[in-house]
Amino acid sequence: MLHIADYDYFLPKELIAQKPASPRDYSKLLVYNTKTDQISLDRFYNFDRYLPKKSFLVLNNTKVIPARITLYKSPQGLALQGGRSGKVKALFFVNEMTKAQNYQIRGYVDRKIKIGDRLYFDRFHYINAMEHEGSIFTFQLNFPMEKLFELLEKKGTMPVPLYIKNTPLNEHELREKYQTVFARVPVGTRLAGSAAAPTASLHFTNRLFDKLEKKGIKKYFVTLHIGLGTFAPINEENLIKKKLHEEFFEIDRNTWKLIETNRDKDKKLVAVGTTVTRTLEAFANSNVKTPIRQAQGKQMSKVTKTDLFIFPPYQFKLVDCLITNFHLPKSSLMMLVEAFLQHKKSKKHLIDLYKIAINNNFRFYSFGDAMLII
Repeated sequence: MLHIADYDYFLPKELIAQKPASPRDYSKLLVYNTKTDQISLDRFYNFDRYLPKKSFLVLNNTKVIPARITLYKSPQGLALQGGRSGKVKALFFVNEMTKAQNYQIRGYVDRKIKIGDRLYFDRFHYINAMEHEGSIFTFQLNFPMEKLFELLEKKGTMPVPLYIKNTPLNEHELREKYQTVFARVPVGTRLAGSAAAPTASLHFTNRLFDKLEKKGIKKYFVTLHIGLGTFAPINEENLIKKKLHEEFFEIDRNTWKLIETNRDKDKKLVAVGTTVTRTLEAFANSNVKTPIRQAQGKQMSKVTKTDLFIFPPYQFKLVDCLITNFHLPKSSLMMLVEAFLQHKKSKKHLIDLYKIAINNNFRFYSFGDAMLII
């Protein structure tokens, strides 16, 4: 039986990373070999030394959008930006944009507003509050969706998690550091992106990719647009329904064929992060809803959504090795990693590995260090 308390632990505040390692691939790496029960401590730039000789990587190339923004309750408030009375801080769920219709989007606001209220970006662009569930509102835009992305790029800030509250990084630095070196906007659309980074991929550098390429370790990309729900603690409804928040993902048909070909050659699939793991397993399980076919040049891809909740016990169909960060207590991400350990018949539980990491001063969460499970 699943007990949420089994995924709780104490973390000293000084181990919550406020900025990434510099360079990125100098982050610490904990390697756990589930067959030998052996722990190795190293740096991320050496992670290829521990991979199976015949292996390949799958990464999430979603792009984080600067989706946190300050809006104003009236056009007059724009001229009084030094005050607080007319300000509302919003965080848009850009990961849901793929399904957006009629210029509507959902978002979180930090102050009380009412249905019918207008919130202004500037004198010409505003949104109307249409409906809400608590602090989560559905807004009607008075302009096309494409314009929203322009406004966010110009006026928004990166939606780094709230536990990164003492970061020395400025907004310009966050836009670089809280983004993978390979992030992209999906071909043919501006209506997609993430409200959080695929953190396991933040450790990669171009020089590390060059090193992997020389060793014959190929990389392939899938896309899952990450929402804030990815990092949220599990609640009773999740456990009862055995489902999570819905997130959109996309796998190019040619990429899927290459993944299948590599597995047919007995190469081991190394999933870089829990979002990649969830994407691949959702696709393999056909646990998808309302598939959308979308042209991308001569290739076709499938954009769809999943509410797959991976927790023990779970039989993984595709993933052989997993690269992951150290996650928040009582989160679905911890449960996914624990499920993977049990699938590999590990002698250690995830909490055991976290204790080892803490004792060795590993840094946790989004800008923290990494773990490789083989």
